[in-house]
Amino acid sequence: MSPSLVLRRFWTLEAAAYSLRVFIALGGITLLCWWRGDMASLIPLFLGAIACALAETDDDWPGRLAALLVTLVCFALASLAMELLFVHPWLLVVSLGVAAFGMTMFGAVGQRYATIANATLILAIYTLISLEQRGSLVLDELWREPSLLVAGAAWYGVISVVWCALFSRQPLQLALARVYRELARYLGLKAALFEPLRELDVESRRLALAHQNGVVVEALNDAKERLFRRLEGQRESLRLARYLGLYMIAQEIHERASSSHSPYAELAEAFFHHDVLFRMQRVLSRQGEACRTLARGLLLKRSFDLAPSEQALVDLDASLVHLRGELTDERKALLPALEAVADNLATLAQALARARHPEFGERGDRVLHDRTPQGLGEVVERLQAQLTPGSPVFRHVVRLATTLVAGFGLLHLIHPTQGYWILLTSLFVCRPSFGATRRFLWQRILGTVLGLVAGWALITLFPAPALQAGIAVVAGVAFFALRGRHYTLATAAITLMVLSCFNQVGDGFGLIWPRLVDTLLGAGIAGLAVLTILPDWQGRRLHRQAAAAVASERDYLAALVAQYAEGKRDDLTYRLARRNAHNADAELAAMLANMQQEPGPFRRDAERGVPFQLHAHTLLNYLSALGAHRGESQGVTPAESALAEAIIAELDDLALALERREPIPPGEALEVAEGESDSLLGAQLMLIARQLVPLREAAQELEERRFAPGSQKLEETP
Repeated sequence: MSPSLVLRRFWTLEAAAYSLRVFIALGGITLLCWWRGDMASLIPLFLGAIACALAETDDDWPGRLAALLVTLVCFALASLAMELLFVHPWLLVVSLGVAAFGMTMFGAVGQRYATIANATLILAIYTLISLEQRGSLVLDELWREPSLLVAGAAWYGVISVVWCALFSRQPLQLALARVYRELARYLGLKAALFEPLRELDVESRRLALAHQNGVVVEALNDAKERLFRRLEGQRESLRLARYLGLYMIAQEIHERASSSHSPYAELAEAFFHHDVLFRMQRVLSRQGEACRTLARGLLLKRSFDLAPSEQALVDLDASLVHLRGELTDERKALLPALEAVADNLATLAQALARARHPEFGERGDRVLHDRTPQGLGEVVERLQAQLTPGSPVFRHVVRLATTLVAGFGLLHLIHPTQGYWILLTSLFVCRPSFGATRRFLWQRILGTVLGLVAGWALITLFPAPALQAGIAVVAGVAFFALRGRHYTLATAAITLMVLSCFNQVGDGFGLIWPRLVDTLLGAGIAGLAVLTILPDWQGRRLHRQAAAAVASERDYLAALVAQYAEGKRDDLTYRLARRNAHNADAELAAMLANMQQEPGPFRRDAERGVPFQLHAHTLLNYLSALGAHRGESQGVTPAESALAEAIIAELDDLALALERREPIPPGEALEVAEGESDSLLGAQLMLIARQLVPLREAAQELEERRFAPGSQKLEETP
């Protein structure tokens, strides 16, 4: 493999650019301190650069410059406040608690605010660690720690802004490549449903598909945000038009891939002795491979090959022609659904073909929805919505502030060496959900142990200060390269960096036991807080998320019926209804996954929630099929309109009952769905009406949890 190809492939890694920026920043700081003979400044400069890297937001370069200026102001104020209050413990702990509450709560306004607020809290504790390392506070040196921390942050910030100006499109390429990779996995899982087996475990495969759907939705949302930030206030360039076109095509592929036209068990039974289902499975698998090669081609600037998927589609058409010549009554009834699947796959292939030149695609409504707050009034409105004990954000904020105050009290009670690492550990470990906190708690402890062992070995084997400084740089880079997917190794890397840095100005060996003890104490406080302070067990909010999923599917169906009545339009209203339905479905899947990590008594609700998730996701698949075939219908008949209205009314009643925790109302939509329908709209509406029966039963199971023995402790806190 040629060196140029190796470099190009390295450039396609998501952590590559991030790691290179951190390497330049930390390497530059190390060389400067070494050249000046001032290794004592290495630690605060490193910590400032790391805090700024943690505060980095995805923007074009003007947006990143604006965010950097806000970040530096917040860093300067936080660091100076910690310096002034360092010798006044009572004022310091009160300020720390108030800052943790206020800044984390303000992060609820939007992701940008949350990122900067969290990094500011981290830098405040970094200031305390630096001050403790210095050992005393001298009035003449009042500005020393804040200036060094902010200087390190500014140095990384300048690198980040320049990098963004030079490579502004790379994050967008990475995000879109991720979308198509996840779509490839989704298509592979969808292909498994077409395996012609009579005893096929459809339920487990649908659950896997529902989980992957959440991953696809997350990738689409991330790509949309990155696109919006680059389109905001700018004219759409040809390259941005290409990326926007690829995003729109990905949305279309997702809608078509998530479509269901008939229960798979019925198809497997009817066509068990024919190869048509195998042909469909093969088409989906090849289209998944096409998405994967498209993602790779997007990063490496190569074309992608559609020939295998196109040939598989030709073979499917031949299989359908053969099938029409030997129809039985059972097969004849399911043939329209089978042909609809084939048409859907053919249109999906056309969407993939358009991805070769997406900038020249349809120029309809391509406006992206802006979720950022519009003015101070909306900021206040969002904050007020979270200022209630029922809000997960409020519960997390209270726990986090209490955790930091408790950690501060403990370190002053037992006076440990380097005690402020307790606060830093608590800040990193304390997460909004119990499952996430438990996961990060054990990963933090294990990573710290690994890092301390590696640090002890390396600073023993390589006592030369220059080598240890190099180890610190490499370890700092490794932290940012690994923290997204391998948090244990990332923690080990940052621990190794800390030991190497502290050994430049003192005894790094003396930090080993204090760092281990402080990590155990900080993690223990965070874990205890999540268990005892306004515990946010996911089962308490399960009925609300279930209601949100049903309500979003109701809105999606209403938007679909309007499209069939008035004609196909990929406008913002329709796309927003579709995206909200998939977002709610993904949030329900994520909630159930978090519930699986909770203690035993609280985990039982997940068992009741899984059937509901399965049936709600199946309903969403039937709705997606309607979305995939928009434009093929000649209006809506009175019977179809009546059935759609009955389904929408039933979904509305079901969502309201789940939200209010009232008895689940009886269904009426199925009574309206009588006879057969010649149109795809009518057939899909009948499938949806039938799906409401198991969905209501699953909702009833959620409702019965209120009356189960011992379930009173799960009731929602007022």
